[in-house]
Amino acid sequence: MVSYALLSKTGDRKNNEDSVDVCQQDGKYLFALADGLGGHSSGDIASALVISKAIEVYKNAQSEDCLAQCFTDAQNALLDEQKQRNIDMKTTLVLLSISGERADWGHIGDSRLYVFDNGRTVSRTNDHSVPQMLVQTGELREKDIRFHPDRNRLLRVMGTQWDSPRFELSSAQASTPGLSYLLCTDGFWELMEEKEMCRYMKLSRSPNEWLAIMEKKVLKNGKGKNMDNYSAIGVWR
Repeated sequence: MVSYALLSKTGDRKNNEDSVDVCQQDGKYLFALADGLGGHSSGDIASALVISKAIEVYKNAQSEDCLAQCFTDAQNALLDEQKQRNIDMKTTLVLLSISGERADWGHIGDSRLYVFDNGRTVSRTNDHSVPQMLVQTGELREKDIRFHPDRNRLLRVMGTQWDSPRFELSSAQASTPGLSYLLCTDGFWELMEEKEMCRYMKLSRSPNEWLAIMEKKVLKNGKGKNMDNYSAIGVWR
């Protein structure tokens, strides 16, 4: 059984450039989250477009191994939209597919996917950002990504020309009872530490309650900081 909840709010900004959605079909689920890049025109259009295209591909896919096609077709749709509008539009994208006891995910940018096992963090996607690169080279500690002055400098996004695919896919993973997932934009995870995600999960009876408790903490930590849009999807097995 899969249960889930979605959250997407404007924060202190005028517009919400984040998008979230879920596709449920024949016992399969695709969870999608995107963050249109601040400072770029029409980020809200970009994030909504790539999610819509990814879901369209997923619905028509003949195989579970379709996430690469979801990303590729969403990228092409976004580039086409840029040409039609003559506007530079970019976005991050995270996709999580659950089919039976199998899970696959992929991402590009600094929107994240966390995996939890019985309330403990077991993995997360690596940001495609300057601070994450500094962590990987040993020049920065993991915990300092949230406060780094270059935390919004991304190295890979949807909407730039690719010589080769720039998204990153997981291998197929077992998805069994006790596993949980959190997809979230930087406006959410920058104000919510991993230990708090785990603690609030243990206090919650459902994904909806989990997101509600975490949102209170995000709002508390972001008060007076010109909060960015913040979005999350919680998925429980």
